[in-house]
Amino acid sequence: MQIKELAERAGVTVKAVRYYESRGLISPDRAPNGYREYDAADVLVVREIRALLSLGLTADETVPFVECLRAGNERADVCPASLDAYRMRIAEIERRIDELATLRDQLTGLLHDAESYGHHPTQEES
Repeated sequence: MQIKELAERAGVTVKAVRYYESRGLISPDRAPNGYREYDAADVLVVREIRALLSLGLTADETVPFVECLRAGNERADVCPASLDAYRMRIAEIERRIDELATLRDQLTGLLHDAESYGHHPTQEES
């Protein structure tokens, strides 16, 4: 199949397919006329990449999952490298949650300080 059909079947744009190819995530064969030729396995790989990107992984972080599929596994996340990628992403999310909680606490403190400051009578009110 050609790039447009792959994109349609996988639910992405042609531009996305070209991007995945530029990142080395998919490697189409070339027809004698020079056109890229994709197969059903490429559809599964592109769908997996799209799903992983929607979870916040980067294109580079999808590599272990793609390799796992290409190795003949039915699922992209059953290989040790894929599990490690999940763990690393979860750890990054947990770090970000901690950072956001700290920021929330700082802002809450500033808000409380500002609110209490505004409730003190001024000299003119006394």
